[in-house]
Amino acid sequence: MLAVSIGFVYVWFGTLKFFPNTSPAEELAKNTIHSLTFGVIPDEVSILLLATLEVLIGALLMLNVLKRQAIVLAIGHIIFTFTPLIFFPLESFKAAPLVPTLLGQYIGKNVIILGALITLAQMRMPLSSENIEHKS
Repeated sequence: MLAVSIGFVYVWFGTLKFFPNTSPAEELAKNTIHSLTFGVIPDEVSILLLATLEVLIGALLMLNVLKRQAIVLAIGHIIFTFTPLIFFPLESFKAAPLVPTLLGQYIGKNVIILGALITLAQMRMPLSSENIEHKS
């Protein structure tokens, strides 16, 4: 259930990014990717790449397909969501580090998602039917 709920949020928030000016995180995402890539990836392309990545991660988690790989991708993605705290501290905090702005709170809640992803990563995945057949 945890993987499905995280997957749902990824699909939902990722889908919003396919439609300009729909996601409240669109400008933040564009600015962050612009800073991380030194502007090599155009903003309009970067947001579509991010949307695709988020929807892919979410779909894999919801469908329980390539779950380990999806979790690794999601952990990497979530870690990068914290970079605006470094790149844009004035937008992230009213008084650093204990008084976040709404944007800072939006980023901070990702600690919960990161913890849930780490929990999923530590869980034993059931063996596939192929692995079970080879063990017999």
